[in-house]
Amino acid sequence: MKNAFLTIIISLGSGFTGAYIFNTLNPGNTLVYQQTDTSPRIVNYSGTNLDAEVNFVNASYASTPSVVYIKTAASQTVSSNWFDFFFYGGPQSQVVISSGSGVIYSKNGYIITNNHVIAKAEQIEVIHNKRTYKAKLVGTDPSTDLAVLKVEAENLPAIKLGNARTLMVGDWVLAVGNPFNLESTVTAGIVSAKGRNINILKDRFPIESFIQTDAAINPGNSGGALVNLKGELVGINTAILSQTGSYAGYGFAVPIDIVRKVADDLIQYGEVQKAFFGADVVEVNTEVAKKYKLSDYEGVMVSGVMNEGPAEKVGIKKGDVILEINGDKINSKSGFDEALSYYRPGEKVRVKFKREEKVIEGSLTLTNSEGTTALIKKEVQFSESMGAEMESVPKVERQRLGIESGVRIGKINNKGLFARMGISEGFIVTAINGKKILKPSELAETLEKVRGRVIIEGITEEGQRGYYSFIF
Repeated sequence: MKNAFLTIIISLGSGFTGAYIFNTLNPGNTLVYQQTDTSPRIVNYSGTNLDAEVNFVNASYASTPSVVYIKTAASQTVSSNWFDFFFYGGPQSQVVISSGSGVIYSKNGYIITNNHVIAKAEQIEVIHNKRTYKAKLVGTDPSTDLAVLKVEAENLPAIKLGNARTLMVGDWVLAVGNPFNLESTVTAGIVSAKGRNINILKDRFPIESFIQTDAAINPGNSGGALVNLKGELVGINTAILSQTGSYAGYGFAVPIDIVRKVADDLIQYGEVQKAFFGADVVEVNTEVAKKYKLSDYEGVMVSGVMNEGPAEKVGIKKGDVILEINGDKINSKSGFDEALSYYRPGEKVRVKFKREEKVIEGSLTLTNSEGTTALIKKEVQFSESMGAEMESVPKVERQRLGIESGVRIGKINNKGLFARMGISEGFIVTAINGKKILKPSELAETLEKVRGRVIIEGITEEGQRGYYSFIF
């Protein structure tokens, strides 16, 4: 008997909307087209009689012109066999074409899409109203799976922004996008849940508080619009929950209130200005309530407090229960993360929390990942000799991992020292021969100068200690 495996699928254009492998970079290569079978099929469907007063025409008319088709190109090294090595001298580079959707955010050419739609893309094109524009990547935010593009155009039909906070379970919504390379497709459904956390984002500080809908969302819809019956944008379609890889379950969208903050930050600063509370929290369930002798299931419980962080300064301790942030009731981890996502470092929020049966109120100033209120610019350095990107690990993450120093290894090419040493991407170097490493420049300079036996100490992003030992 076959087991049905429930999978969460990010609707990437590359795997489902098809990939073109062409000879742009390598003349003489044969054009190959790969695509899942999307040919029309006759199916039995029992439709639902809708209320005659529900009208989707106006919403479709208002929103469809603001949704664009996105095409990306990225080079990909194809694994070689003996034939390739003998006749062509090694691995062959090919170009993979993928596609997805995007939403016009402003009339002067800013476009919102999903980070996974444009990830690793070397060329990005935006197709709108039969015109093709070359797009520039403004910035990305893996923690929300959002990205902002810019095209050189004026007077584009920017979508009208709605409000996801007032959206109710049971409200009608439309999904607008380009599934299976079918441009300007509209499907309808209802909001079936809010604040969903499906553990799909792998960022270090993910924000998952999705709008769940049964509107048909398929591969290629990623980055497209979720709109209300007024045609206002209430979310960016991101993922599907399916047993088949296509629509057969639920779709998930990032709420517009989060989207607006992320997009504005990327446009203004080039980096999302994420605000930190200075505490980790967990859901209050039966097990937690029993263990910590909580009288009810309200709020979220503080599982850890950052030293000298905002929460500690206002008097919050481990075991306290956060009830409200700026008047918004908090009843889930996703709700806590979403509430903080609206703010920037330096902004003050009112917090209501409970200790035993006593309710306490206070005001705290949110900080950045370094524990200050300054605006942050992410700096990634590339070292030719190391053959890798490197970035400093922020204070918030160092405390969470229990380390005093650290430089994260990013993308590694196959020509540098790190590749020869077998160091993995994501590994955090904390010390070399006992010397603490805080900056990428310190890491590169130390390894370039050191001679004899070298011991590299570090930690994985999951918190596992690791060591590399070499003789130079």
